[in-house]
Amino acid sequence: MTADVPEVLFVCVHNAGRSQMAAALLDHHAGGRVRVRSAGSAPAAEINPAVRAVMAERGLDLSKEFPKPLTGEAVRAADVVITMGCGDVCPVFPGKRYLDWRLPDPAGQPVENVRPIRDEIDARVRALLAELLPAGT
Repeated sequence: MTADVPEVLFVCVHNAGRSQMAAALLDHHAGGRVRVRSAGSAPAAEINPAVRAVMAERGLDLSKEFPKPLTGEAVRAADVVITMGCGDVCPVFPGKRYLDWRLPDPAGQPVENVRPIRDEIDARVRALLAELLPAGT
């Protein structure tokens, strides 16, 4: 990692679903031990309502969150950049770790179809956190 506190950037086209869930879950599980950002190459006007609902089920309030534009600065600041299986192209900078998590798009899906996406993201976030912060840190 480039700093004492690792930074992770989640990227999706609209920054309204998968990347928002991933950022909220990592931030929650990391408890301040990881800097977390999310962004999109073509940000939507608002976060998907079904995503807000399934995150609220876990006690995570996304009501103050909003889709943010992807910038080179955000990528430059990150230690790990994770695209969410949506074909986004990020600027590539040396020394960064790039991952692509291929996940179904929650756009237009009912809550019952978004829950399994949330749960898969949660499992991946927990595994990433274990890599970033080995036991005892």
